[in-house]
Formats: sequence, C-alpha cells, structure tokens
Amino acid sequence: MTAAKYPIVSKLYCASSQAVLIVRKRPQAVNGGGFVVTDCSQKVVFRVDGCGVLGKQGELILRDANGDPLLLVRRKGGIVQALSIHEKWRGYGFDYKGSEKPVFSLKEPKESCFLRNKAIRVSTEPSNKHWDFEIRGYFPDRDCSIIDYFGNIIAQIGVKQEVNQVMKNKDLYHVVVKPGIDQAFVFGIISVLDYIYGESTSC
Repeated sequence: MTAAKYPIVSKLYCASSQAVLIVRKRPQAVNGGGFVVTDCSQKVVFRVDGCGVLGKQGELILRDANGDPLLLVRRKGGIVQALSIHEKWRGYGFDYKGSEKPVFSLKEPKESCFLRNKAIRVSTEPSNKHWDFEIRGYFPDRDCSIIDYFGNIIAQIGVKQEVNQVMKNKDLYHVVVKPGIDQAFVFGIISVLDYIYGESTSC
C-alpha cells in the first residue's frame, strides 16, 4: 500500500513529485526565533515562529511564504495532562472564517532523556486509528523519518555530508517529502520535534 495522498492541512502543499526542502535556523533571531524552509532555488516555502517570537512557551506558528498562518501548534496543559505519561501537542488549521480547527495531535514520552528509544506518534483529525504516523530515528542527529501507519516513509530528515562538515551544529538540513504528501503537515510535525529537543523554536 502506498502512502496516503490526501491533504491534511491544505491540498496546495501536496506536490505531484518528490520535494527536497532546506531548513535553516533563522539568522539573527532571538532565542526561540524559529526557522525558515526553502526550496532548492532558495525560495521561501514556510516559516516557523517559535516562542521567542510569539512570547508564549509551548506555542508555535507555521506560516506560508507570504507570512499567513497555516498551523497553530500548542502543547496541552492542565491536570489531566500533568498526570499523563505523555506530553501532548495539538495542531490547528484555520477554516474560511479564520476559526481554529483541529488537524493533528502528537504524543511524546515525558522522560525526554529516553526519547531516543521511545516512539513519537501522530494522529490526524478525525482518525479511527490509535495513531496515523510515527517518527523513527533521532531528530537531533538529523537522521529520522516520518512513517505512516502502513510502514511507508512519507518524509526523511537528513544532512548532506558536505553540509555537515561545514555546519557542525546542524542548523542547516534537508527534508525529502514524498509525492502527494502534505508538506505543511510534515513541517508542522518538524516544528514540534524542534521544540521538544530544545532547538531553534524553544525558549
């Protein structure tokens, strides 16, 4: 079975061919400033604002090339969340009236020091399965994949060897997104991974 080919955030970001996109930590930004996503011609595709820009911990915004918001991502709180063994994040899109609508939820184990061996799973809204996608590998090493429920790789995160020799801190990496996969959804997930591991979007 092939990877699902349907929009999760928007059909505008479901390309018919494989895309290789470049992620770069936003230069000259305050701590938690976020990152920029460009295509191979260095044209901006997405921008992610972190808590240093937004002024709120546990909140991120994925924007399009024009700066318009596509996804608002929040870490859940409250007593129920405090008692849970997982931290839960929710991603919200916007309908034609500008109202928030749930798009996906992501669960991460609370013991961050064990995240290398624990599954991070993502569910889309609505979903009749326990989870729809899983992150395999280790994001801080820039060596991980987003896998769908059927075991198909929908996106791969990596660093080219020649880039890695120049950028030791992995502030520059690439993401290969398979045909038909919603790129906005993929970078919504990556924005949460970036925050979880204390990188460019976290404060």
